Amino acid sequence: MAIANPVKFFQEVRSEVSKVVWPTRREVILTTIMVFILAAVCALFFSLVDMAIRAGLTGVLDYFGS
Repeated sequence: MAIANPVKFFQEVRSEVSKVVWPTRREVILTTIMVFILAAVCALFFSLVDMAIRAGLTGVLDYFGS
């Protein structure tokens, strides 16, 4: 098993981090807004599905329960 050299490790880490393409401020803002909009749309969708299932189940239980 090779002995790890901490200095070489940090040099390689620094080299790899310098290759990263960081997003611009505009890209970060736009993607953040998109995430919030998508989360709101999903919440609305699942709320409507939940209400539909609840209404259907309540209807079935009321029909057979009385």
